[in-house]
Amino acid sequence: MKMSSGLMGRRLLGLTVAGMALAAGGAAFGAQPKPWEMTLQEAATPVMESIISFHNLLLVLITLITLFVLVLLVIVVVKFNAKANPVPSRTTHHTLIEVAWTLIPVLILVAIAVPSFRLLFLQLDIPKADLTVKATGKQWYWSYAYPDNGKFEFDSLMAADKQPRLLGVDNEMVVPVNKVIRVQTTGADVIHAFAVPSFGIKIDSIPGRLNETWFKATKVGMYYGQCSELCGKDHAFMPIAVRVVTDQEFASWVEAAQKKYATNPANTFASAGGQAAQ
Repeated sequence: MKMSSGLMGRRLLGLTVAGMALAAGGAAFGAQPKPWEMTLQEAATPVMESIISFHNLLLVLITLITLFVLVLLVIVVVKFNAKANPVPSRTTHHTLIEVAWTLIPVLILVAIAVPSFRLLFLQLDIPKADLTVKATGKQWYWSYAYPDNGKFEFDSLMAADKQPRLLGVDNEMVVPVNKVIRVQTTGADVIHAFAVPSFGIKIDSIPGRLNETWFKATKVGMYYGQCSELCGKDHAFMPIAVRVVTDQEFASWVEAAQKKYATNPANTFASAGGQAAQ
């Protein structure tokens, strides 16, 4: 059965429009994990952009090294086997080769060390923060506090009826776009880990210790992470959802959150559980 050129053209146009709509929808929702994803998640912060650049540099270097070693092995197998070379060489030293196999690895390590130290400095040197959020890991959910905005706190639990599956939560962590966000994290019971791949952050949440990291999201949207430390039987059900909004939207959210959470400190999941136990 042949398809007319007009019908084919309309179908191609429809597929193009659908693809553009999906792309626009993906941009609106920010970077999200994809099924069978083999690459790093799309960067949403300068730190993650540097991580991806460093990753790509290492990928090129290790590919070149692997191919070089493979070529050497093939040459050895073909040229220096017993059939092709019945009388083996008795050479024991070669100054040029010995200098090369010492100097070249050193230069490769220097080429890796320079951007590596630069990236570590970028990650660990926290700039002046526009907003501080305290994330407390609990078995098995997160609690967020905003000490700069009225000291309210709320719990964030996985919502079974939200997408993406195992990542949607009832209350997202909300932050403004293009602002330096300092995240202070600790654990209330066992060691957890606060990690959001698109932001390039991953830091342990340890009971009795306050660790710090930072990010500056440059795109509005939803971004997801998970607890990355084996913390118990529900470790896989402890997602992190960060909603990046405009300054106006953040101001409106803070105003509503102050009324919703600060006026009723017993509305958290932990407090409700404690009252139920009494």
